[in-house]
Amino acid sequence: MKRTYADLHLCPDLANAEQVLRMVNKASELGYRLVAMTVPPSFAETNVKGLLNVCKEAKMDLATRVDLKPKTPGELLKALRRFRREFEIVAVTCESKDVARQAAKDRRVDLLNFSPFDFRRRFFDLAEAELASNGLACLEIDMKPLLTLEGPSRIRLLSSLRRETAIAKKSGVPIVMSSGASGELLMRRPLEQAALANLFDLGQTAALDAVSRNPMSIVKRNLEKLGSRFVAPGIRIVRRGKDC
Repeated sequence: MKRTYADLHLCPDLANAEQVLRMVNKASELGYRLVAMTVPPSFAETNVKGLLNVCKEAKMDLATRVDLKPKTPGELLKALRRFRREFEIVAVTCESKDVARQAAKDRRVDLLNFSPFDFRRRFFDLAEAELASNGLACLEIDMKPLLTLEGPSRIRLLSSLRRETAIAKKSGVPIVMSSGASGELLMRRPLEQAALANLFDLGQTAALDAVSRNPMSIVKRNLEKLGSRFVAPGIRIVRRGKDC
C-alpha cells in the first residue's frame, strides 16, 4: 500500500520568506505531501494565505498548527475554546502534570508534546496514556532533539522515549513522529525519520504509521470538523431542504 507522508511540526521563522520557501521545497524533495507549520495565534490571515500559496507551488498541502503552553488546566481550557476552530492542529506542550492530564482527556487536543530537555517534566505515564486512549490525542515525538543533543542528554532522552513508546503501544495511543525542524539541514526523508525509531524500539510498522497514517488521520479528521457540513461527532449535513 502506498503511503502519504506528513511532517506535522515544521518551525521556520515565518518572518523569513526565503527560509519558509526553502523548507517547503525541501519537504517536497524529501517525499512529504503534507506539512504543518506552527503559526502564532496573532498571525494575520493574509500571511496564512501566503503560506498556502508557497505550499501550493511546491505541490504540498499545508495544515496550520498552534502550540499551546498553558501553565494551568484552566488556561488550557480557555485557549482551546478560543483557538480550536482556527487551526487544523492543536498541540499542547505539557509542562505540568495537571496540564498533561487535562490535555490527554480533552478531545479537542491533537498532540501531546513533552520537553526533550527537562526529564522531570515528561509526564507520559500509564495514567496519562489511559486518558489519551479514551480521547483523540496522539503522543508526538520530535526528531530534532535526537539530532542535536549529545552525550548523557541524548541517552536520557532515548531512555524516556523507550519507556513512553512502550506505554503508548500497550495503551493503544497513536504516535506521531515529527521533525521539529527550524531549518532544512535538520529535515530527513520519511523513511530515514522512521528508521530513527529503532533507537527507541518503536518497530518498523508503527514507525511508518507515525510518519504517514497517524498524522494524516489527524488532519483529515479536523478538516471534516472545520467544514461547513459538520454538526457534531457522528452528525453531518448531507443535504439541506425546506424542512431542515
